[in-house]
Amino acid sequence: MLMRLSQIPWNTLKETPADAEVVSHQLLLRAGLVRRLTAGIFTWMPFGLKVLRKVEAVVREEMNRAGAVEVLMPAVQPAELWQETGRWDRYGDLLLRIRDRHERDYCFGPTHEEVITEVARRELRSYRQLPVNYYQIQTKFRDEIRPRFGLMRAREFIMKDAYSFHLDQASLETTYQAMAEAYARIFRRLGLRFRSVEADSGEIGGARSQEFHVLAESGEDAIAWCDGDSYAANIEMAAALPPSAPRPDPSAALAKVATPKSRSIDEVAAELKVAPERCVKILVVEGTDGGVVALALRGDHSLNAAKAQRLSQVKTPLTLASPERVTSATGAPTGFVGPVGLRVPLIADHSALAIADFVAGANEAGFHHTGVNWGRDTPVPAAADLRNVVAGDPSPGGGGALAIARGIEVGHIFQLGDKYSRAMNAVVLDEDGKERPTIMGCYGIGVSRIVAAAIEQNHDANGIVWPGPMSPFDVTLLVLNPKNAEAVTAAAESIYVQLSGAGLDVLLDDRDARPGVKFAEADLLGVPHRLVVGDRGVREGLVEYRNRASGAEEKVAIDDVGKFILARLSTAAAA
Repeated sequence: MLMRLSQIPWNTLKETPADAEVVSHQLLLRAGLVRRLTAGIFTWMPFGLKVLRKVEAVVREEMNRAGAVEVLMPAVQPAELWQETGRWDRYGDLLLRIRDRHERDYCFGPTHEEVITEVARRELRSYRQLPVNYYQIQTKFRDEIRPRFGLMRAREFIMKDAYSFHLDQASLETTYQAMAEAYARIFRRLGLRFRSVEADSGEIGGARSQEFHVLAESGEDAIAWCDGDSYAANIEMAAALPPSAPRPDPSAALAKVATPKSRSIDEVAAELKVAPERCVKILVVEGTDGGVVALALRGDHSLNAAKAQRLSQVKTPLTLASPERVTSATGAPTGFVGPVGLRVPLIADHSALAIADFVAGANEAGFHHTGVNWGRDTPVPAAADLRNVVAGDPSPGGGGALAIARGIEVGHIFQLGDKYSRAMNAVVLDEDGKERPTIMGCYGIGVSRIVAAAIEQNHDANGIVWPGPMSPFDVTLLVLNPKNAEAVTAAAESIYVQLSGAGLDVLLDDRDARPGVKFAEADLLGVPHRLVVGDRGVREGLVEYRNRASGAEEKVAIDDVGKFILARLSTAAAA
């Protein structure tokens, strides 16, 4: 396919827009791929839409290959369905609620569990129709309180969501694994570096889930991984193993010291000249019985909220107790709470239980204890995994140490169980003629978010560096001074015939613009392969080739251009 820039209104920006905080947002706007309509809502311009459609095509091909069947569900959903599952109230302000002229309540769908379950309870009657996996590629809307980072956290976005229905867990496991493999193929085909990780199911619900992250320094999510055993998990789910060495015996006497100006771990450690890892901090949170619960962590570790709120004693969502509640329950203000003489239930992280002679609050304003020891000065509390893992922790897979990387979540698969089917009475008849609620799986990919994530992972100081499968074009063909050199224009047309005849997608820059402008904008757009046709080269029967990613340049005979570019594309695809 040929596109002539002289016939397309393509506008780029030299300056970075002030409200564009991350690289992908900046480059999408500067390269003219999207334009902002209002906060978190964008128009896809022609070249950006080409990228989006290429992503959609790969997603669709792999979903079809995995046996899913495509449908298209309404974007606007009646409130009654969401009320059946209880999510009309629980989903909160992210749900864009609308009302029609008859005063009936609807929402603009952020997800489609309710709608597809309505489809299933009408269409699926027998176990013989199972399993089935429906998918769609469609616009969603989530009313983010502060949309930011361009397509990374937009309010309106394009998503592929799929929903499978099964008679039993074994069948769900088979489809779940097939979807995990399909997702891996999608991201490999798109040329992205990614990791699949164990994850928390969050609002969607279900017993098991897995996230897919494109690796990028700008990623909002931290993931823990180990090359030695292929273990990978979102920080929310990564297990921190108990220390293997036994706790040392006490060697210091318990003492109370005045610390009137020190509350935080860093302040206390500095004043008492101890390392933060020799301290224990106590966080007081709301409990499920109406009281409070104390959680103990080593001073250099951070609480993992997802782990803490999975404890039966801890209220969900995790809520820190108010300063007044802390003082009333412990006798001390926040910052001075400690385990010795504590009058509320205490649960300690494994690492906190592994240290001896530590520093902790003395349950009295302005004082801390030194030389505290479990079992001697205070009972040994219940143990749990409460903390975020850190780089260097042993991998739960046993293959070495964990590393921490930043990732952008672009896919998430869930095992939903019967959460929605039971609430909405989506049942089928089993082999014995008895009604059974279907078992469900849910599989989402942020199609528009993939575009942004790819740029976050693939860019340089000059602009985007597209992975070949996502690039809006295979080749940019730059014609220098086309109005002043008929031979140059003729050579460019000849090259186009070669490339288009080979089935390549070509962007022909035939504008009457300065060479420097054309070079800069070609780098900004980031097409992998660039050809330059100029007067001197044409006289020599040559064109100049440049690889966008490596910067490598070479001269190619005009008659060999088609074969040359095809070889480069073939090499890139095999890499």
